[in-house]
Amino acid sequence: MTPDPKGGGRVRMEWKKNCLITAAALFLATLIAYLFYLATGSANNISMIYVLAVALIARFSTGYLPGILASVISVFIVNGVFTYPYGRLNFTMAGYPLTFLGILSVSIIISATTTHLKTQARQIQEQERLLLEADKEKMRANLLRAISHDLRTPLTAIIGSSSAYLENKKELSEAEQEALVSGIHEDANWLLNMVENLLTVTRINADTASVVKTEESVEEVVAEAVTRLKKRLPDISVRVKVPDAFYMIPMDATLIEQVIINLLENAARHSGTLKPIELNVYPNGKAMQFDVIDYGKGIPAERLNSIFDGDAAYSRNGSGEAFKGMGIGLSICKTIILAHKGSITAENHSGGAKFSFTLPMQDC
Repeated sequence: MTPDPKGGGRVRMEWKKNCLITAAALFLATLIAYLFYLATGSANNISMIYVLAVALIARFSTGYLPGILASVISVFIVNGVFTYPYGRLNFTMAGYPLTFLGILSVSIIISATTTHLKTQARQIQEQERLLLEADKEKMRANLLRAISHDLRTPLTAIIGSSSAYLENKKELSEAEQEALVSGIHEDANWLLNMVENLLTVTRINADTASVVKTEESVEEVVAEAVTRLKKRLPDISVRVKVPDAFYMIPMDATLIEQVIINLLENAARHSGTLKPIELNVYPNGKAMQFDVIDYGKGIPAERLNSIFDGDAAYSRNGSGEAFKGMGIGLSICKTIILAHKGSITAENHSGGAKFSFTLPMQDC
């Protein structure tokens, strides 16, 4: 087996770092102890200075050895430098063996405990990193699964409609031609919407699954989202209710606008009704809550727990008709809200479906 030069170099660097930290801490402790001894003429509390030095060595070095070694060296320094007879080791004086054994034991325990806690902290950080990686991998899988359905379906429709138009142009009536072109136009717009959704994900930091937030007006973000949606869906009817008070909360405004657009468009396309959609915004504890409520068919019970997972292909009413585009849009909504340290839920009410998300009013 070929040795790993990088691994060996890393070990040497850590060994040098540990030696430097230990030597520097003990030197400073000895200097402080000497000045303290000159000022007070007493060596009673000097051992505590070395106990503190041992704790610092254990905190900033790696492994158990530096702290334990520093504990032993500290005992010899206190005995040889600050205990009579000066300049010589003497553990035979009455009470000294027990005293120095106690100091050594306390120093070793503090060193071992500090090192153990530091090791646990590193393990917790590693576990959090692995959980974050797992969440990111799940997000990628959900997006890919959603993309495979939501992008392939309109592309297939565009190819089919354009082929039918080109191959049967002479046989098709003007109304039939217009219907095919209209379908192509609708599916192309849908594709554009999906691409916009995917581009929003690039604003999320891939390493930390977080976003750059600035203080934004809740009312302005909601108004901009509704305005953008009405340009794409002129016939949509939305009743908006925002707080009377003026609220500024930390967010990425572009991403939150996309979430609101996705939820409103989802309600407009899949509720199966022309009734107005409600968008209610209000403070809820330490968060701002956004509710999108429709009065349509609601969400199938079997889909409530996985509606945000990106698996879009399920039947609307048993006829086999799928909810086009729901998967990728809702999956991206969840990704955006979690990156804001918020929460997002879906539920049915007595007259339809309700999607809610929250954003912390203070940056966290």
